[in-house]
Amino acid sequence: MKPAVSNSWKKSAEFLCFVAPAVILICISALIPFVMSLYYSFTRWNGIGKEVAFVGFRNFVEIFTEDSSALQSMLFTFKFSLWNVVLTNVLAILLALALTKALRSANVLRAVFFLPNIVSLVIIGFVWKFIFSKVFESLHQWTGFHVFQWSWLGDVDLAFVSVLFVNVWQSVGFFMMIYITGLQAIPQDLLEAADVDGVGGFAKFFRVTLPLLMPSLTVAVFLSIANSLKIFDVIYTLTYGGPGDATRSITMDIYTEAFVNNRFGYATAKSLIFVLIVLLITVVQVKFFKSREVEA
Repeated sequence: MKPAVSNSWKKSAEFLCFVAPAVILICISALIPFVMSLYYSFTRWNGIGKEVAFVGFRNFVEIFTEDSSALQSMLFTFKFSLWNVVLTNVLAILLALALTKALRSANVLRAVFFLPNIVSLVIIGFVWKFIFSKVFESLHQWTGFHVFQWSWLGDVDLAFVSVLFVNVWQSVGFFMMIYITGLQAIPQDLLEAADVDGVGGFAKFFRVTLPLLMPSLTVAVFLSIANSLKIFDVIYTLTYGGPGDATRSITMDIYTEAFVNNRFGYATAKSLIFVLIVLLITVVQVKFFKSREVEA
């Protein structure tokens, strides 16, 4: 019995040696900060001073009853997320379908569409801000087209379109690659059987290709929803939430409360509510799409 007990302890020690560093890192980087955030959400603290006043649920009551900017930023984020998820995934699927054909330039085009995804969103935001202002002004002088004279970042409606366009342009290549991988995993004999049965065009896509593409669609929609809800970089560099608060997202609102208004306790309360919203939406989305996945 002793050798068996010794081997059991040895395996347990080996397991702890491999798992303990990961557990410690997770606690330091995620669990402990979350517990601290939970505490600070019930306090009034400026993020600098040592004085931390416990206020109970006052921060949460203010968010739901007095803070109009919280509601406005939430509505903008949901509106932006809806448009961004739909446009990004539809365009990504169309590009994936086109670039899985036998084209000589398919690999080059894949690289071209994927390239913006490897560039920092901060850099992309500043580049497009320069394009919307200086480049469009020069194009208007050369061509006379009034579309280049519009205030793309100063008008409420155009600012929303500008932020949406830049984000879709930057991310569509990444999701295109997810769908290309999914399309390449579909058995060709099923597609050929559909052709033999006379199913073609849109019917073939919606009845055969799309159901078999659901695992990729689940992942892509999950990632696009998460990225849309937490959008910050593009808005910070393009509009800084303006004009006014027209493009102020939830993350931008939290940033403003913490680093501009110095209300770290209040911002932490907002961030916890935001985490719960993201968690709820993503769980519902994954369960919904998982239930519609089929096996080839």
